[in-house]
Amino acid sequence: MTEIGFDDFLKVDIRVGTIVDVQDFPEARQPAFKLWVDFGDEIGTKKTSAQVTSLYEKQELLGRQVAAVVNFPPKQIGKFMSEILVLGFPSQDGEVVLIGPERSIPNGGRLY
Repeated sequence: MTEIGFDDFLKVDIRVGTIVDVQDFPEARQPAFKLWVDFGDEIGTKKTSAQVTSLYEKQELLGRQVAAVVNFPPKQIGKFMSEILVLGFPSQDGEVVLIGPERSIPNGGRLY
């Protein structure tokens, strides 16, 4: 494991947002959803894809708060432009378990 300084940590902008739209992503190589996440007035709504179809249904994702890196450059995924990276941990089976706050907080709050 490479050790980093606090200044390196500050370069990664991790914010909380609320999933406001979920759509199927049939063109993806691996099963995935397209997600739109609202980060509040300062950042706005950003989109991404997430390979979470095995653990989550579309309806249970709507309204869920998640953590995401918001300062990566956009990345083309097929015909879809991803603007953020939603964060998660692997389950025992290697499936993505999303990270989010245990209580509702204002969208756009930064992790510290």
